Amino acid sequence: MMIEVENLTKHYGDFVAIEDISFQIDRGEVVGFLGPNGAGKTTTMRVLTGYLPPTSGHARIGGYEVVEQSLQARRHIGYLPETVPLYLDMTVEAYLDFLGKIRGMDAGYRARRINEVIDRMNLHQYRHTHISKLSKGFRQRTGLAQAILHEPDVLILDEPTIGIDPVQVVETRQLIKELGEDHTLIISTHILPEVSAVCQRVIIIHEGRIVAVDTPENLSRRLRRTEQVEIEVRGPQAEVANLLRNFPGVQDVRWVSSAESTTFTLTSRQGADLREQLARTITQRGWGLLRLQSLDLSLEEIFLRLTVGEQQE
Repeated sequence: MMIEVENLTKHYGDFVAIEDISFQIDRGEVVGFLGPNGAGKTTTMRVLTGYLPPTSGHARIGGYEVVEQSLQARRHIGYLPETVPLYLDMTVEAYLDFLGKIRGMDAGYRARRINEVIDRMNLHQYRHTHISKLSKGFRQRTGLAQAILHEPDVLILDEPTIGIDPVQVVETRQLIKELGEDHTLIISTHILPEVSAVCQRVIIIHEGRIVAVDTPENLSRRLRRTEQVEIEVRGPQAEVANLLRNFPGVQDVRWVSSAESTTFTLTSRQGADLREQLARTITQRGWGLLRLQSLDLSLEEIFLRLTVGEQQE
């Protein structure tokens, strides 16, 4: 187990930032740490990295306590905070060399790793550029480069794509996917597409407490109250719609037409799987069955149900 959190609590005076949170992350996992602004994400990241002491509870990185064995734990961590602590008057290479020295990396190892991370982050042309002249996206890449410089087991990334343009967001997400092949990653964010794009599992925090730990697929199954199926059919729309409205088990039907076909969304009771019967009936009528799939709750819907709640019907 690379990250272990047990009953972690952090107070700022009378304000409770996080309370009694617990979770575990295995070696090689990429996990999204989700929550609204102010939910406790950054506080948790700061405790995990040894930047803040907890009020109570325990956190271990690679088996080392982040308080009692802080230096050993930090050797396993690469950290990209929300605001990257860059020295703007340094070049990219000088900055990485400086941090390598601070981390106790010898000259030969340091030089090799600087070359490797510059290559991995595609920073070749900016190697000798002062950081003050870099765009936000390339500053973010420089921050990622320092985070992986010492080959840590665990990467902790706090809002890694905040404030960068859409093209750089896509590029940064791809970099994070690649980093997930070699590291255990925990990514703190409130940007839901981030998690959908790169994470295998999610931890959702709300008002300082963990409200869910699971895969998006499992959370969808747990939270949905009905089943939904999307079916695309080439056939006479009125006849198909009438058949589906009266199909056993179907509670509701909505559809969208195109020039070639009609896509129907069917709602049925929870646990009912109508796909096989639907496919058989459609094909027996001689209509074209172009697509048939179950629909899960989106990550946005899961997030809202757990952190905002649904309106009472």
